[in-house]
Amino acid sequence: MISSETKATTTVVLVGDSTMADWANEKPARGWGQLLPEYLTDDVRVVNLAVCGMSTKTFPDTGNWQKALASGAKYLLIQFGHNDSHAPDKPESTKADGEFTTNLERFVAEARTAGITPILVTPVHRRMYGADGKPSTELAPYAAATKRVAEKLNVPLIDLYAVSGEYFEKIGEAGSVGITVSDVDRTHFTEQGARQIAGFVAAGFKVTSPDAAQLVKP
Repeated sequence: MISSETKATTTVVLVGDSTMADWANEKPARGWGQLLPEYLTDDVRVVNLAVCGMSTKTFPDTGNWQKALASGAKYLLIQFGHNDSHAPDKPESTKADGEFTTNLERFVAEARTAGITPILVTPVHRRMYGADGKPSTELAPYAAATKRVAEKLNVPLIDLYAVSGEYFEKIGEAGSVGITVSDVDRTHFTEQGARQIAGFVAAGFKVTSPDAAQLVKP
């Protein structure tokens, strides 16, 4: 039998943080990158290089950025913001309109030099709600910065921040129970939640180009 990896003709690499990363089976959390292959055709190989706890500043230190550039992938999905948004005294922290923006611009340039098509993904919402019942907006500056880089450099964009925010607002806080690991951990997704978010990513990926559309299941 020919393995799915042997048959694969298109490689899609993912770089980002724990909301995207592969988690061990014994853990309750799942990254949306783990579930993304369910939405893609059999001739696509997804290589998930996302690492828990990483920001645009610290991710290159893992060595996975160089792996991404050397992967020969056709597409590179880049999603950061969660850890960049941490308190300024944290080593992973970056300012949205400063180092975060500069780092994303560098990632785009280096991916293109490597012959890979970069696709920027705005950070997925946390399952956090304000007193008004609407999803919290603490990641909004990083989503906005990601969109500005995409526009400036003419990079395809998947606005996951917007679509996940609309979803969380629609179902409400009570309806979103089961999407994340617990009421304490409202950042990391259950398998159910990761599958939902992966579906949003696949839909966004599909409209980035006609070629990408061919890689998403009907």
